[in-house]
Amino acid sequence: MPSPDRRADETPAAIELRAVTRVYRDRPALGPVDLAIPAGEFLTVVGPSGCGKSTLLSLVAGFAPPTAGTVLADGAPVTGPGPSRGVVFQQPRLFPWLSVSGNIGFGLRRLPKAIRKERVAELLAMTGLENAARLKPYELSGGMRQRAAIARALAPRPKVLLMDEPFGALDAFTRERMQGEIRDLWRSTGVTVLFITHDVTEATTLGTRVIALAGPPGRITLDAPVSEDLREKVEAAIRDAASARAGAAS
Repeated sequence: MPSPDRRADETPAAIELRAVTRVYRDRPALGPVDLAIPAGEFLTVVGPSGCGKSTLLSLVAGFAPPTAGTVLADGAPVTGPGPSRGVVFQQPRLFPWLSVSGNIGFGLRRLPKAIRKERVAELLAMTGLENAARLKPYELSGGMRQRAAIARALAPRPKVLLMDEPFGALDAFTRERMQGEIRDLWRSTGVTVLFITHDVTEATTLGTRVIALAGPPGRITLDAPVSEDLREKVEAAIRDAASARAGAAS
């Protein structure tokens, strides 16, 4: 597991958690967690329901503060949401009254119209939605809606893309296609990705590095680069953590 101590001459990690914990109404949900995510990495976080995966993402996004510890983005404390961190949820959460173009460009409203239009056109092409630019969300398939949500998150050119089980509600065929598309987008943009999933196969297929969480409270039980036998290691780590928890409860 990466050490929270970093030399002063090192480039700050894109995201770093130092001894982070989160407690909800006296119920420990996460931590302590120490984690550093280098710029450009595709990190997947996998674990069963209730292990703190979404809590971890929420802290990085700035939606909630840690109970203890520090969350850093580019070396600066995270004190709330910001344009350097784009978020994609399991449900697309598009504005139903706006077109696809309107949704993608929503966060760019302060930019000059010509620049905004150019950026939206770039993202429409990047996500294969050029022919759907004028359509409303109800006219789109599930995969197209999620593509529009990803394009909207990428619109401000964030350094980090946070994805909370974004393909969980899609059918198997659409999910597999979207997995390939997000890998292509990651390669073409160089954005740092933190991807939450409960699917071990998805985690080991998409990520360059995988961490497994167990809990509550959520804690890292495995942190490893992707390798041929990683799926078995992740499954074993999750299984061992569940067995230990069951034994402690009996």
